[in-house]
Amino acid sequence: MITKEYIVFLDRATLHAELRIPDFDHAWVELPACAPDQIADQLWRASIAITNKAPITRAVLDASPKLKLIAVAATGTNNVDLDACRERGIAVCNIRGYAEHTVPEHVFMLLLALRRNLLAWRGTLQQGAWQKAQQFCLFDHEIHDLHGSTLGLIGYGNVGAGVERLAQAFGMRVLIAEHKGVTDIRPGRVAFDAVLAQADQISLHTPLTDATRNLIGAREFNLMKRGALLINTARGGVVDEAALISALKTRRIAGAGCDVLSVEPPSAGNALLDLNLPNFLLTPHVAWSSREAMQALGDQLIDNIEAFVRGELRNRVV
Repeated sequence: MITKEYIVFLDRATLHAELRIPDFDHAWVELPACAPDQIADQLWRASIAITNKAPITRAVLDASPKLKLIAVAATGTNNVDLDACRERGIAVCNIRGYAEHTVPEHVFMLLLALRRNLLAWRGTLQQGAWQKAQQFCLFDHEIHDLHGSTLGLIGYGNVGAGVERLAQAFGMRVLIAEHKGVTDIRPGRVAFDAVLAQADQISLHTPLTDATRNLIGAREFNLMKRGALLINTARGGVVDEAALISALKTRRIAGAGCDVLSVEPPSAGNALLDLNLPNFLLTPHVAWSSREAMQALGDQLIDNIEAFVRGELRNRVV
């Protein structure tokens, strides 16, 4: 007897993509969003849950006796209690590779804007300085090329590799960092501290775990060149935000571009939101969200669910 699957998408509004109908007998329920204290009520009869950022905790799992699969509509799975899933035999799958073009392009948008001092130049023009110039151009702000500079990558999955490809096209030297604190350096990697010391730009592409929380803090900023740039399109918690603000205000580093904050949305505020400096750029967690990337994510999400129902192991985390 074929069992009808009951699928609940907890936060459909987080994904602007067309989703094809799964090719098996099912019921489909989608919610634009779901408050944490309402998730258990929505999943009590679900066999498959889809979540982007909605948290699925041990307590939620205790109240979801029919749940067989959690399909995460993202790469990161820190919103799911993976240990509790393992204990209960609940499968978890995630999305992989969909952002290998869109996030690297966002990284280079931030790099180019900072390296060429775009915000400072915009401010100068708004003040009417060009009209008052005695010659054809201005020299108020330094401009630096990416070509010939050194990029350090911390995290080297699909996105990190995509950043490396663009860097090579710009004629940059690329250093791939070994894990922090590791002394046995793998071939092709460079010691973590050495990357911080040598890089003109550092781009973060690591998940947020207990090991990577505040990976970049005051100690790490003190190891960087004063002309260095930090780009974070990974997770906000990977960087100590207070240390970042201090490094920018004291010119310990030359600039930073962030697409993520430690708490999202920052409904209680965040000091980075008020940091009005020409050497700091902040975007609202959109590096992943090009139309093309979101559609690839949506297609892969359904692929993952269909594969699970067929009994195949695809993009399994648990």
